[in-house]
Amino acid sequence: MTPTVQIEGEVGRVVLSGQFDFSAHREFRQVCETLISNPSIKEVLVDFQNVNYLDSSALGMLLLLKEKIGAASKNLALVNCRDSVRQVLEIACFGKIFTIR
Repeated sequence: MTPTVQIEGEVGRVVLSGQFDFSAHREFRQVCETLISNPSIKEVLVDFQNVNYLDSSALGMLLLLKEKIGAASKNLALVNCRDSVRQVLEIACFGKIFTIR
């Protein structure tokens, strides 16, 4: 999986595809840090539309991202989650921690 970045105004979108697991750690961190360090970005969206699998390491990466986004005073939302992805997020109670749209 190679995450891509889209920027529209004050919103940065990280588009994921395929399997979101530990093998994506380095690339995911790099694209997220790019958005976090961009002063014009106020909100970061993680787009799961093309993700068919995520594991516990992906959940950990999202928690770290949430912490970094908060420290940068930006907003974060998880968007376009397929049913299988949404089910994993719900089991992990991520709906209480993240905005999921």
